Amino acid sequence: MFLKEHHAKRVHIACGSTDMRYHINSLASIVKYKFDLDPFSCELFAFCNKERNKIKILVWDHNGFWLYYKRLEKGTFK
Repeated sequence: MFLKEHHAKRVHIACGSTDMRYHINSLASIVKYKFDLDPFSCELFAFCNKERNKIKILVWDHNGFWLYYKRLEKGTFK
């Protein structure tokens, strides 16, 4: 799996909740304009929903974005 092999310089976790309807362009815009960071860097950006049972991770890989999405059937993310 790419994510396990990816050697990110940093991992950024967005505080608060993010609308899980957002896709790559919206999440990259949040990274650039709200966090003032470069979405094209070798860094991971994690976003969680209000209920903390869904997470999206955005990462740039050479020529395109990866968007990972995980939904928990039971429990929540810390």
